[in-house]
Amino acid sequence: MAGDIFVSLAFRSVRLHLLRSLLAALGIVIGVVAITTLGIMGANLTLSITAQLSSSGNVIMISPYSGGGRGFGGGGGAEGTNLNITQSQLQEIERVVGANQVIPIYSSSDRITVGPNVGRASILGLKPDTVQDILVVTDGTFLKGGDGALVGPTLAADFSLKVGSRIKLGTDSNSTKSVRVVGILQSAGFGGGLSTDRAIVVTDTWYTANYGESGQYQSVNVIASDISQIGTIENNTAKALNRNAKLPAVRISDSGQFLNTISTTIGSLTSFVTMLGAISLVVAAVSIFNVMIMSVSERVKEIGILRSIGTRKSEIRKMFLYEAIIIGFIGAFIGAVLSIVSGYLTVIAIVGNTAYFFTPASMIYIPQGMVIGIATCVLSGVYPAWRAADLDPIEALRAE
Repeated sequence: MAGDIFVSLAFRSVRLHLLRSLLAALGIVIGVVAITTLGIMGANLTLSITAQLSSSGNVIMISPYSGGGRGFGGGGGAEGTNLNITQSQLQEIERVVGANQVIPIYSSSDRITVGPNVGRASILGLKPDTVQDILVVTDGTFLKGGDGALVGPTLAADFSLKVGSRIKLGTDSNSTKSVRVVGILQSAGFGGGLSTDRAIVVTDTWYTANYGESGQYQSVNVIASDISQIGTIENNTAKALNRNAKLPAVRISDSGQFLNTISTTIGSLTSFVTMLGAISLVVAAVSIFNVMIMSVSERVKEIGILRSIGTRKSEIRKMFLYEAIIIGFIGAFIGAVLSIVSGYLTVIAIVGNTAYFFTPASMIYIPQGMVIGIATCVLSGVYPAWRAADLDPIEALRAE
C-alpha cells in the first residue's frame, strides 16, 4: 500500500509539472528514435543483401590472381601477370569440378551510344545455353545468336531501352559494333555471381568476334549442385591451379565470403552511426537530471513532512526514482511509436523495400531502444533521489 502512495505522489509531481516533464522526455524520444531507426535500417540492409546473395550462394567465382582485387576477388593489374583465365585452365577447372556446371565469362567495359545518349556499360560474353541458368528475362527472349543482346534493368531505364532498341558500342564514330536488344533482364544485384543491372549480355561468339581474346576469359563461375560441397570444390580447384604457392594463378571466392565482409562492414558502420545518435541521450540525461534536482529543491518542505511522520529514506528515494521512471516510460513509448514510422521511411529511402521490416531481427531494436531510454532516465534520477532522501527533516521543515 505504501508503495502505491509513493507511485501516486510521483505521478502527481509529473502532472503538476507536465510541460517540464514532457520537455525532459523529449530528449529520450529523440534518443530512442535515433538509436532504433538506425538499428532497424542496418538490420534491413543486412537482411536484404543476405537474401540477395543467398540466392547465388552456390556460385563459386574464379578469377585471375594478379596481386590485387577485382570484383568478387578478381585480379588487379600487377605487371607480368596473366589477367585472363586460359583455355587450358578452364579445362582443368572442368576436370576438377566434375558434374558441377562451369560458366566461362568474357567481360569488358565499353562506351555505348543510344540515339543522342552516350555512356558506358559492362559487356558480358556468355554461351547462350548457359544464360537462362543464371539470369531471368522479364521482357523479350533469351539469347539465340547473332547480334542479339540482353540488357540489365538499370541500364534499360537510364537509356530508355526496350526490346528492339539498337545500341552502338565503341569510341570510334565509324565503329560498326552494335547490338539489338532482345530481352530485358530482371534485377539481380549480384545474382549468379554477375552484376548485370548495368550490363549488356551478348553471346560468346559475338564477343570474341568483336573484342577478340578467344579462349581468354576474365572469370569463370562454377555452380555447385550441392552447396555443402563448395569448400571441397574450392580446395580442389586451388590445388589444381595454384601449384605455385608464391604466385597463385587464380583467386577463388564465393558469395558467402563476400556476405561476411558486407555484414561486418554494415555492422561496424551502423554501430558507429548509432553511437552518434546516442549523443542525444546524453543531452536527455542532463535535462532529466536538471528536472529532478529542481523537483527536489521545490519539494523540500514536502520531504521534511514525510520524513517527520516516519517515512524511511528508501521510500523517499523510491518516490523520486518512480518519477524518473515515469518520464522515461513516456519518452520511450512515444519514441518507440515514432521509431516505427521513421524506421519505415528510412528503410524505403535507403534499402528500397520493406520486405524485412517486420522481422524479429529488425523489430528487436524497438524494445532495445526503449530499455536504453528508460535506463538513461533511471540513472539520471539516482543522485537527485539520493539527495532528497538525505535531507535533514528539521532543516527541510524550516524551508519556505
